Amino acid sequence: VQLQASGGGLVQAGDSLRLSCAASGRTFVYYTMGWFRQAPGKEREFVAAIRWTAGSTYYADSVKNRFTISRDSAKTAVYLQMNALKAEDTAVYYCAFHPGMLVVSAVRSSANYGNWGQGTQVTVSS
Repeated sequence: VQLQASGGGLVQAGDSLRLSCAASGRTFVYYTMGWFRQAPGKEREFVAAIRWTAGSTYYADSVKNRFTISRDSAKTAVYLQMNALKAEDTAVYYCAFHPGMLVVSAVRSSANYGNWGQGTQVTVSS
């Protein structure tokens, strides 16, 4: 499975961005896709995830009520709508894929995703 992420950029605090991540190579009925981010000098952290076909979504506390993860019904793809961006959201954002529905307790750990996109830079100026 190859993942292609896009949509990053340079924005001002309070602006919005939408990240996209498409998986190619196979068609999956059940999967878990997530977004993680890594800021300079920091460890990679969980941002959001969606389990399909359950349709359940999960968010880090730091992005809850500002970010929304959704899927594309026509293909294996997810989006991350990021609103009210803050300077602390600045990071490289990575999409990740697991071929199946992870148990709820596992969606926040990067170790449970075997496929990763190349990362897309999000920079928020204050």
